[in-house]
Amino acid sequence: MNITVRFFASLRDLLEMPEMALTLPDDSTLADLLTVLETKEPRFANISVSVYAAVNGKYGDEEEALHPGDIVALFPPVSGGEDVQHKRFLVTADPLSLDRLAQTVNNPAVGAITLFAGVVRGLTGDERTDYLQYEAYREMAEASLAQIATETQQRWPDIADIAIAHRVGRLAVGEPSVVIVVAAPHRLHTFDACHYIIDRIKEITPIWKKRIHGQDEAWVQHSERVGFADWPDVIIPKPVQKKGAE
Repeated sequence: MNITVRFFASLRDLLEMPEMALTLPDDSTLADLLTVLETKEPRFANISVSVYAAVNGKYGDEEEALHPGDIVALFPPVSGGEDVQHKRFLVTADPLSLDRLAQTVNNPAVGAITLFAGVVRGLTGDERTDYLQYEAYREMAEASLAQIATETQQRWPDIADIAIAHRVGRLAVGEPSVVIVVAAPHRLHTFDACHYIIDRIKEITPIWKKRIHGQDEAWVQHSERVGFADWPDVIIPKPVQKKGAE
């Protein structure tokens, strides 16, 4: 069977290709695909970061069976032109408007709108940033934002509505990279909801960022899980294991 493998962020840079076509036996799994890929492309075997996989836009594990025509996305750990007024879960190259996104959740039953904006930081300790370059597996990322909103409303049923927008492309220091708005009849739980959503985005949404300072550039990838001490029941995707990985 024929499978298309797509590479994102630092994996794409390392392999110097956005995708690859593979032919696999009919009973192959994700683990089999990784083994074939390591044999076909030695640079893949030398990748030191954890590798995550999605099959047709959904996270998969090593034992997942593959089928003809599947699109498998491989990526490292996770870090336009649409009308934000009519789309509540958006990944866009356009500048984000906090006011416009807030209007998507405003209605007469809402008495509180809590907004969180993450902006590009120019200084982290002694490390300076000129700008960030964001990349996303867009289709999966937007579905992930919608999933996170559903989880949040199940956790706090008094939350009336949620909207989330994330930028991609080049962002200067001080520009918003992500905006979250949470609406409810009263302010109770809206702050906790924002906290949960941004941690969850960092956990499962396939969006990555590259830090650029002068001639130096590096992908920012989290080797450790973020947050969730207060939310022990969240589902955390696991990286697929390459041959020989511990």
